[in-house]
Amino acid sequence: MAIGMHRDVLDDLGGRIASGELAPGTVLTLSLIEKDSGASRTVVREAVRVLESIGLVASRRRVGITVQPRESWDAFSPQLIAWNLRGPFRQQQLEALAELRVAAEPMAARLAARRATAAQRAELRRLADVLVDLGSRGLGDSDPYLAADVEFHALLLAASGNPQLAALADPVRAVLEGRTRLGLTPSVPAAGTLENHMRVALAIVDGEAETAEQHSRAHMHTVWAELAEPGVWTRTV
Repeated sequence: MAIGMHRDVLDDLGGRIASGELAPGTVLTLSLIEKDSGASRTVVREAVRVLESIGLVASRRRVGITVQPRESWDAFSPQLIAWNLRGPFRQQQLEALAELRVAAEPMAARLAARRATAAQRAELRRLADVLVDLGSRGLGDSDPYLAADVEFHALLLAASGNPQLAALADPVRAVLEGRTRLGLTPSVPAAGTLENHMRVALAIVDGEAETAEQHSRAHMHTVWAELAEPGVWTRTV
């Protein structure tokens, strides 16, 4: 019960801050949050600690709990990404993650073609096969497709051998899961999506660094470009 209450309080406060309902500079108190949520002081304190760790709030004695400027927030936090996707900043969040992926994933693909282990290469190929099979059967919005897609991109980043690139797996996971949970992922992936996953995997298997980078960049640019088309930006994952 306490775990569920903690999650509810955290989700409510985080969502309200991320949406702008609780604007930067707003001062809260433990007593006020406790009263509004009906949660215990212990649960409220723990929720505030999590928000502090993400940079959304700062607590000071005799001042209270102050909502911080958006620039202070941890933009890579999966929780923050999920809150943004649920609120009025959904489009901005999707664009920001797409821009990051355009910059990072093609380089990760290049490095993976050079550094991936035999097991990683084989698994990338297997996951690409799964994506092609599910996507071609109109199951692009299914949980199995989501799981394979998340795993594919996480493994691609990890196979780069660069820990900073590998650390991007969590925010990428958050945006892919968020889009699917919100019903923003199509049952039939956009043209070229499945093919580019497979081309990237095959290039990495063959150790073709430049080819892997090119196909990854083509896929990421497709994702990015669709964001500029109203009503179309939800199509590619």
